[in-house]
Amino acid sequence: MQELSKTYSPKDIEGKWYAAWEKNKLFTPKPEENAKPYTIVIPPPNVTGILHMGHALNNTIQDILIRWHRMKGDISLWIPGTDHAGIATQNVVERRLAKDGKKTRDDLGRERFIKEVWAWKEEHGSTIVKQLRRLGASCDWTRERFTMDSGLSNAVREAFVRLYEKGLIYRGSYIINWCPRCKTALSDEEAPHKDLEGMLYYIKYPIKGKKGEHVTVATTRPETMLGDTAVAVNPHDKRYRSLLKEKVILPLIERELSVIEDAWVDPEFGSGVVKITPAHDPNDFEIGKRHKLAEINILTPDGRVNENGKQYKGLDRFEARKKIVEDLKEQGLLVKVVSHLHAVGHCYRCHTVVEPYLSEQWFVRMKPLAEPAVKAVKDGRLKFYPDRWTKVYLNWMENIRDWCISRQIWWGHQIPVWYCKNCGEIIVSRTTPSECKKCGSKALKQDEDVLDTWFSSWLWPFSTLGWPEKTEDLAYFYPTSDLVTAPEIIFFWVARMIMAGCEFMGDIPFRAVYIHGTVRTDTGQKMSKSLGNIIDPLEIIDKIGADALRFSIILITATGQDVFLSQQKFDLGRNFTNKIWNAARFSFTQLEGFKEGSWELGMDPSKLSLVNRWILDRLYQAVRAVEKSLGQYRFNEAANEIYRFVWGNFCDWYLELIKPVLYAEGDSKTKTETKKVLFFVLDKTLRLLHPLMPFITEEIWQLLAGYTAEKPEASISLATWPYPEENFRNESADTTVSFIQQAVAGIRDYRAGLNIPLQKLLGAVLVVSDEPARKEINSARNDFMQLGRLEKLEVVPSFARPREGQWVSRPLVAGSLKGEVWIDVGGLVDIEEARKRLRAKIQEKRSIKEMVEKKLKNRSFLENAPADVIEEDRAKLENIDWELDRLLDLHNQLS
Repeated sequence: MQELSKTYSPKDIEGKWYAAWEKNKLFTPKPEENAKPYTIVIPPPNVTGILHMGHALNNTIQDILIRWHRMKGDISLWIPGTDHAGIATQNVVERRLAKDGKKTRDDLGRERFIKEVWAWKEEHGSTIVKQLRRLGASCDWTRERFTMDSGLSNAVREAFVRLYEKGLIYRGSYIINWCPRCKTALSDEEAPHKDLEGMLYYIKYPIKGKKGEHVTVATTRPETMLGDTAVAVNPHDKRYRSLLKEKVILPLIERELSVIEDAWVDPEFGSGVVKITPAHDPNDFEIGKRHKLAEINILTPDGRVNENGKQYKGLDRFEARKKIVEDLKEQGLLVKVVSHLHAVGHCYRCHTVVEPYLSEQWFVRMKPLAEPAVKAVKDGRLKFYPDRWTKVYLNWMENIRDWCISRQIWWGHQIPVWYCKNCGEIIVSRTTPSECKKCGSKALKQDEDVLDTWFSSWLWPFSTLGWPEKTEDLAYFYPTSDLVTAPEIIFFWVARMIMAGCEFMGDIPFRAVYIHGTVRTDTGQKMSKSLGNIIDPLEIIDKIGADALRFSIILITATGQDVFLSQQKFDLGRNFTNKIWNAARFSFTQLEGFKEGSWELGMDPSKLSLVNRWILDRLYQAVRAVEKSLGQYRFNEAANEIYRFVWGNFCDWYLELIKPVLYAEGDSKTKTETKKVLFFVLDKTLRLLHPLMPFITEEIWQLLAGYTAEKPEASISLATWPYPEENFRNESADTTVSFIQQAVAGIRDYRAGLNIPLQKLLGAVLVVSDEPARKEINSARNDFMQLGRLEKLEVVPSFARPREGQWVSRPLVAGSLKGEVWIDVGGLVDIEEARKRLRAKIQEKRSIKEMVEKKLKNRSFLENAPADVIEEDRAKLENIDWELDRLLDLHNQLS
């Protein structure tokens, strides 16, 4: 007998099998001529990261896909790796240096600081990689990459130089998003806007030479007035015609400002007169260019007022705001202050309010790159799942702005540009130059900025395969197949990868993009450390195992929808792993000494017993449904199909229905047949489960191989994926067993409703008009009687309710098969007492129904509760209605 412990212990199994998989290089494919490749690149987690529930969901989905395709025979490669995460990693190391009492980054200097970061990376950078192994991620770790390894660094330089040579990379002074905390530029995507309740300040700007006359301007950022170089009105605003000849005086600074006309000015905003600050507002910058206005930067990189702010020099921008408002008020120049809701950019890393800031930066021209990437989606070569993301992608791409790619930090890919100190020549090179190509001077200085982290990440699908070298992997595995990612990085990463693939490889980087939802708490909050509502996936794995976590999170995550998690929801997976384990233990006890199992059925399904034909039919339906669901990226539907088949059909019915055969004395043809089917169905069930639950299926499958003389694969992960065998389809068996199941359910309902103990056996009459069906049912009557706890069973074409006894009945309908089940409860229950008890239950159910209905009519509940909570209550209401119908029917039959 193959030994399975009494209870499932993930800790004893998971580490053992992952080590075996890795040792035997099961996840390390080699290109094979005439074989179909299937490739996924992992969204590289930050090297600073630790596994959270978002990672757990994302990587479980990827692992399901890669294991499924591996079993289907595709040459399946999942490329892992991590991202150097420029700003995030630099911040982590700077905080560590401060905590350890070491010098600051500036004290250390660039070279020594970079050594500190690499040392930190070597010490901590593999944390999330180890955690992904615990989740069961079947990546090819021999091909693991890092966005700053030598190969990817070469790719970054190659991409930069190519784009520069095509005129798609340029340097210029523009308004960019600036983080005073990180002291670096940010792209638009890295400075998401949040609505803030701020203030709108109305300020008097005196008109020169006209004592007592002024114009009123409105601003949300009064500190930026220090950099004003004009005021503007709309050319169609008749109120200010006479103002155009005048000059106004900038309060506090006393600078003369011209009055200009520009169509951008909204006459409805404030007074219709706006201040123009070209160095601190993107719209003002464009107006300034049109009108050749001076650009006065009033802030230092850390957000303090510089010398252009005169008496306010040295103040933090928000301190300056407060002081300026006080001074304006004191001088009688503050008209009013009103509350104003406005969208303000924040640093995506440290959440500091960003500053629109005039700065010289490097940019990529995006419109030429976007055109082929838009076309690829419009012509259907690349698809988004769910489809609603297609519109989001196209809208962003068709309105794309140039990408600011330079960052004023030290950790990252230093921009491959050198400046000659002698003649000023700019050298853009793939390799580090030794001298100026123009004057021959060796006095060269490299640009101090680094590239945006995403500049290396957008090359990920092909740089990880060896580009710009023409490697065997690149030729075979590119383009990749599927990308699985979260919605928040569609613009950061997904769109840019599509553009990069089209530009550098001449082909899209993947054929399909699956966007999963965000992991939230069961009340709908986003999980975050600051809110203290995080569920740690590693703690869940420690308690119940990776398989239970994986199955739980997939089962409750609808396609593309947010997932609402609580600790209790992981009970689903834990209970399911225990169910699978116990089913395998029972099967092994029945297969003891048996060696005739076969990976192929080897029998004519139509010649088998009713119950065996039925389970093969249900297996066929499950395999077909799971295959279809996985192919449509409906992972929760696939999980539900497997769950229903394993728990409902295989465990609760098939294993119970075959017990009379297996427990019968001696050997028989039917017993041998049943053991063969049990072996076959358990094998195919484990294969179906494997992509979702790799560890428990490997453990059971390896032991199952002891019941066959045939040689198994080295691992279930290499076993052939089940395919729907058409000769297993048996509608007659499906209908007949469904009919039996309804009858058993009816008997159990009445037993429970009338409090009849299990040890009291019942007598039943099953009415079936169809003669072939009666014959089939009679062939399985022992199974039926055991499940229904019956001492007597009659299967008849018709039945008239006898006058004696107390008979209750349940109508049965399964496909075209119709009938009834009758049981006599006379002498087993006190009828009046039973009716009284049923009335109490009916009243209880009606009270619960009323409460749930009231809740579902509450507008506030419907507007604020998470969708799955609302759906849960609707399902509860439906179930209560079903229970009420059953109770009322039973009560009415007890006359």
